[in-house]
Amino acid sequence: MTDLRAQRKMAASLLKKGVNGIWVDPEETHKVTLAVTREDVNKLIHDGFIKSRKVVGTSRVRARAQKFKRARGQRKGPGSRKGTANARSNMKRKWINKIRSQRLYLKSLRDDGYISPATYRKLYLQAKGNLFRSVRYLSNYIREHNLALKRLPELKK
Repeated sequence: MTDLRAQRKMAASLLKKGVNGIWVDPEETHKVTLAVTREDVNKLIHDGFIKSRKVVGTSRVRARAQKFKRARGQRKGPGSRKGTANARSNMKRKWINKIRSQRLYLKSLRDDGYISPATYRKLYLQAKGNLFRSVRYLSNYIREHNLALKRLPELKK
């Protein structure tokens, strides 16, 4: 085994790499040992007997797979959770969003003449009592109990 430390050092300074980032062709070690000056080493680099190794980075394959699974709603089991259910999605905020949409829907039904003011008041209080989990359930309840004065409009999806 020949000593190529000096040539590797010169190649490293020429290629602006570390000594370990230099690759020397194992078939041409004899030619490389004969290179004494920086010019000789530069010629060997030009001929392809000495090359700089590629920088090895961290693979993103696993990270991409994880991101894909998270987008699909996976990796959210009990082992992945840090906070309480309320900390992860605020129950009060959920309630506010739900009741506001239900009240808005009831108001539009009353104003457009689909339900009477008395029915509106009754449903309003039921919504306040958390009887309906969503606007869809509310509209289904109105249909099933025949509370509408005329046929209800279809809900948007």
